[in-house]
Parts: sequence; C-alpha cells; structure tokens
Amino acid sequence: MFAIVEIAGQQFKVEEGQEVFVHKLAAEEGDKVTFDKVLLVDRDGETTVGTPALSGVTIGATVLGDQKGDKVIVFKKKRRKGYRVKNGHRQSFTKIKVDSIG
Repeated sequence: MFAIVEIAGQQFKVEEGQEVFVHKLAAEEGDKVTFDKVLLVDRDGETTVGTPALSGVTIGATVLGDQKGDKVIVFKKKRRKGYRVKNGHRQSFTKIKVDSIG
C-alpha cells in the first residue's frame, strides 16, 4: 500500500514505516503531523486517484528531527573582467516517518 502526497509543495510516494526527508516543517522532534493533500492511494492493486486531491484520506507521520543537506556551491565568473562571485547554500530538511495511510 502506498500513497502520493504533497508535502510543502513537493510530491512524495510514501509507504507505511518509510522515512522521508521533506523541506523544513514548523514542528518539533517527536511531534505528530498529518498531511491531507493526498493525490493517489493504492491499496493492493486498487488505485484511487483524486481530482486533484482525495477527500477524507490523511497521512499520519512523526517528526524525527531536522538536518541540513549537502552544500551547493554557486560560482559566477565573467572572463577578462575580474568579476568572480562565490556563494554557498545548505538546504534545511525535516526527517519524518510515515505512521499511517488512511
């Protein structure tokens, strides 16, 4: 059994017991969160598709903690002009564990 759910503007295929990294959520470690924008649910081959979301179906999850992703270097240069800019970025993520689909 799996579901496709939209979390913080991104779509994820999730199953019960799966751990997922999503964009930073405003929740503390150990909090229970629910997501109600479920786009698709598959129960043993029986697929239900929403238009655009299913009503009455929610995903329950537990927040496991916050982490930072890998550093991404952004380097800009214009040749023969002496223009060089170097920036770095690290995205913040929240790790969640899917408890229930229903």
